[in-house]
Order: sequence, then C-alpha cells, then structure tokens
Amino acid sequence: MTPDADTQPTAVQEADLSVTLEDGVGLLEMRRPPANYFDEHLIGRIVDAARALDEDPRCRALVLAAEGKHFCAGANFGDGGGFDQDRVAVSERLYRRAAQLFEIGIPIVAAVQGAAVGGGLGLACAADFRVADADARFVANFALLGFHQGFGLSVTLPELVGRQAAADMLLTGRAVRGEEARAMGLVDRLSGPGGQRETALEWARSLAAAAPLAVRSIRSTLRGDLSRRVRDALEHELSEQARLWATRDCAEGIAASLERRPPVFRGE
Repeated sequence: MTPDADTQPTAVQEADLSVTLEDGVGLLEMRRPPANYFDEHLIGRIVDAARALDEDPRCRALVLAAEGKHFCAGANFGDGGGFDQDRVAVSERLYRRAAQLFEIGIPIVAAVQGAAVGGGLGLACAADFRVADADARFVANFALLGFHQGFGLSVTLPELVGRQAAADMLLTGRAVRGEEARAMGLVDRLSGPGGQRETALEWARSLAAAAPLAVRSIRSTLRGDLSRRVRDALEHELSEQARLWATRDCAEGIAASLERRPPVFRGE
C-alpha cells in the first residue's frame, strides 16, 4: 500500500498546467483548451512538474491529461509560439526539453480525449500507456504539412504499433480512431465515452500500489536505451525538419491546413 501521506492531496494551479498529487498519483493537466497547443514554455512546465514528482517519494505514477475538447494538437504554426519566427531554434530548444520526459523514472499514463495530432501524438507516445475512447483520433499529419515528424516519433511510434503501421500513419497522415488504435497497440485501454481520465487514474493508482523500487527497476529494464535512442532521433528529426521547412511544399501544406483546404504539393 502507499504511505499515509499519499492520501493527503496537494495541488498547484497555473494558467496552462495544473499539477495535483493524490493517492500516490500525480496528475498533470494541460489547460489550453480547446486544442491544447504546446510551445516550449508548456513543454518545459510539463517536464519540470514531472521531474519534481518523480523525485517526490509520495508520487509513484503520473497521469498526463488535458482540459477541453482535445488532448493536444501539437504546435500552433498559425499563431505564435515562436514557430512563426525562428522555427529551427525554437524547435531545438523544445525537443531538448521534451527529451527529458523519457528520463522520468515512474510510469506515465496518458488520458487522450478528442485528437492527439502531430507533436501532440508525440507527447502521448512519450507516456508508457495510453487510454482513450472510441471517438479519439491519433494523427501523424506531418507529410500532409510537408515536413518530417518530430518529438521522437521516429522511435516511439514504430515501437508501439510496428514499422508497417507506423509507416502507414506517417506517410499518409490519416487519422486512426480509438478502436483501430487499440487493435494496433497505440491505445492500451479503451474507456467508455468521456471516461478516459478516470480509467487512466484508476490504472495509475494500481501502478502506485505496487512496490515502487520494483516498478522503477522493471520499467528501466523494459525501456532499455529508449532515452538515448529518442535523443538521437530528435537530432535527425530536427535536421530533416529544418531542411523541409524551407521548401515550397511545406509552406503550401501549412497554409492549406490553416485555410482548411486540400494542399497541392509540387515536390519543390
């Protein structure tokens, strides 16, 4: 059982991230509804909160969730976040922070509602487990925007769904719904409509009830050199993104997305 101190809830509320610790489970809730777009500030807040909870002996598991209609639509290329300025420099800083998520020692369960798109899919795949309902959508839309995937998806997505299914998602950019995502291994548990957060919290509480030293040890063995491989992949992903962001196809893909029309790519 978890220590008595674990039953005393603590909470920190900020504008874009809520952090709660109760019953041995830390709940990190993104608060940028409806799409929960991230930037380097929000990713940094998530990483810092996760690291602090990882070092807190009262916390034995984490749940990553979001307020509003969607889990996370990734980066907002149409409105700020620095991506409309020096995209390469901003992304490099963001990726270096995101890589630290893979160094957390306790299990992470992501509660996914609505859509997890692009970098939002990468954030969900940084967790150990994903809970969603049948209406959830998982979208690796990078090829439809004209650039290379990021957030370590080159490593995490094939590990979860296999190389062929990952190639299908990445090369077509199609949306994968909850039941298909469950069948391919992208979603670990399907909840009833709207029940993903409570299902994730219940799962995390069961993880928190196990022997904490053993959980950390087993998890470390299973993950192996995942953190190193993600860091290596992030360097390659950023290099390819920088090259493709300079193309006309990328400008067209992002413009078409913002204008909600089909893109017309010319291989330029």
